[in-house]
Amino acid sequence: MKAVIYRAFGERPVIEQLPDPVPRPDAVVLKVMASGVCLSDWHGWQGNDPDIELPHVPGHELAGVVEAIGSDVTQWRIGDRVTVPFVGGCGRCPECLSGNHQVCDQQFQPGFTHWGSFAEYVAIHYADVNLVRLPDDMGFETAASLGCRFATSFRAIVDQGRVVAGQWVAVHGCGGVGLSAVMIATGLGAKVLAVDLSEEKLELARELGAAATLNARSTPDVAGAIRGLSNGGVHVSVDAIGNADVCFQSINSLRKRGRHIQVGLMVEQHSEPKVPMGNVLSNELEILGSHGMQAHRYGEMLGMISAGTLSPGKLIGRTISLEESIDALTSMSDFSTRGVTLINQF
Repeated sequence: MKAVIYRAFGERPVIEQLPDPVPRPDAVVLKVMASGVCLSDWHGWQGNDPDIELPHVPGHELAGVVEAIGSDVTQWRIGDRVTVPFVGGCGRCPECLSGNHQVCDQQFQPGFTHWGSFAEYVAIHYADVNLVRLPDDMGFETAASLGCRFATSFRAIVDQGRVVAGQWVAVHGCGGVGLSAVMIATGLGAKVLAVDLSEEKLELARELGAAATLNARSTPDVAGAIRGLSNGGVHVSVDAIGNADVCFQSINSLRKRGRHIQVGLMVEQHSEPKVPMGNVLSNELEILGSHGMQAHRYGEMLGMISAGTLSPGKLIGRTISLEESIDALTSMSDFSTRGVTLINQF
């Protein structure tokens, strides 16, 4: 198969012909029809994920067609159109048995723990537990855009944030994760306040339903401005970037008993952020993480998409070839991409 591979962290990836994957008994092999290019892939390429072993094929947001099936797989057939969460559960550990596959003790993550979807084919383990059947009217590009950024934001807003209509929700960072959160919170009837450094991205947030926006570059006190616009603080605030200063201001923008949701990865110098714990204590704030979403929770999200309440296709910025994905991946740190970039030419 043709695939993108790197043999050293930070070294420019290349296109090579690699052996086609063969499914183990509990796995399937998918023919990849679309794959997102995500900042998490960039972090992996930089060496920020301890699960990656070199050489490595990146890619964790994907949709495709079942091409081969392991001997123990019972729920899927060749030709099925599917997608998969970026965190797959084993289905047997205590976390999986409690329904929390996204924090499985033996999790499978294409593009991190195993080779990923910047390739013509990818193997997916624990297939009966983790594959999600696509609606007939959903394109592969839209399905691939759900796998990490959108599904993680859905769980952050719906399950962790417990957002309901009429609440104020702040979203810090208007990349793929943040714009997904804007759309989902708006779809639930919340009043969304989007924060970013880019006027272009803030304009897109307004197009997706944000009730108000703030340019953090020209706002000296972001948390204070959010509290002012939301009449005393937001009910839920999401750090969709993964930045220590943003995390701090997100917590300080909450009203009493508000919830901070950490979605953006906190790595390197941001991995141990300062927390205003006095504020957390006196105002009974909650600090929660959101790490992917279980396959069994996709039904509600897909239902909202089918009903037209959510339109993730609007978040797709551009589609590219596998060859172009190398430049797209290596340039992600400049945060210049508008919307989600997807590979659909292999």
